[in-house]
Amino acid sequence: MDALTSFDRRSFLKGSAALAAVPVAGGSWLPAPQDRKTEHVVLIAFAGGVRSRETFGMPANVPNLAALAEQGVLYPRTRCANLGHFGAALSIFTGISEARGIRENARGDEPTLFEYVRRGLDLPASEVWISTSGGAQQTNYSYGTHRDYGPRYGANTLDGDGLFNQEFEDLLASLGRPRKMEERESELLARMRGAIRSDAGLALNSAESAARVEQYILGELTSGTAEIRGANAADAKALRVARNLLVVFKPRLVAVVLQQADIAHGSFNGYTEVIRGNDAAVGELWDAVRRDEVLRDTTSICVLPEFGRDADLNSRRGLDHGDGSDDLNYVSTVCWGPDFRRGEVVQTDVRAIDVCPTICDLLGTRAELAKGKRLPRLFA
Repeated sequence: MDALTSFDRRSFLKGSAALAAVPVAGGSWLPAPQDRKTEHVVLIAFAGGVRSRETFGMPANVPNLAALAEQGVLYPRTRCANLGHFGAALSIFTGISEARGIRENARGDEPTLFEYVRRGLDLPASEVWISTSGGAQQTNYSYGTHRDYGPRYGANTLDGDGLFNQEFEDLLASLGRPRKMEERESELLARMRGAIRSDAGLALNSAESAARVEQYILGELTSGTAEIRGANAADAKALRVARNLLVVFKPRLVAVVLQQADIAHGSFNGYTEVIRGNDAAVGELWDAVRRDEVLRDTTSICVLPEFGRDADLNSRRGLDHGDGSDDLNYVSTVCWGPDFRRGEVVQTDVRAIDVCPTICDLLGTRAELAKGKRLPRLFA
């Protein structure tokens, strides 16, 4: 018996008898939106390629994710959309399998989760955020090019490693001196302010909201975010930024896109170190939610990789992603929140593209163009 089977068995045996009697499509098993307690959602794309073998197959690597699963719902048979990082992660946010080249850097044609939520609930940009660790490519997740949606419904985007770094710390120090800014410092300040506006030149935030966000960014720079080091430094920054955004602003939706597990191509040990470090950072976010009087009973968290990794080590004793194995094509999704079942393991195959319509439904809107379905056996 492998570790993943052992972890699943307890809840699986308890719930399997009822599975056939509960419809998984059509929504009759879902409570009415007005009965739901969830007001805030955190979606973490544990991207970079993460196998279930090193997560729920080895729970000691991920004690916080394991605890989330023990108190929530685990889907160990989540089918991924494709093998490229960009397209596979984008698929989580659009609910449509996205075929994208590994180096492609363009927005998708379809609306994203953020656009559905902002448009459907008539929310300002201050209520919807995405925190990333992978640079310019990942900012494309904030909105697509669909004519009925687009930048006016996009998410505020912060790149943790690109923004909270030594350059900006130095800039902050210089702001206290009464002298004219040098050109390089002006450039950095413009980049900081640009982080809270869309690249289409539209002001996503009101002047008041933009000022609050600017103060938040300056606060992050002085509170140590820029000083985070280690194998998962960029991912840890993205998770810390998301954690603090959630606590400070209480937005309806915060997404996090991680990436550094892709070190697995050249180092299995480095890959497992990133997994452990990211699990610890997820735990800090979860702890912050549970300590907050507003968030603790109104927040749901969903975590899943964009895809797994190959079944066998490569010649460098690392793990690539391209062998077509179940280790690559299936990952584990965890959902925890006040409206969800507790200690449930759903062995039915689901898809990564099911996450977008599920979150939309949870918040009371629809992902009208998504191809995924709501996750089965999720709601209590």
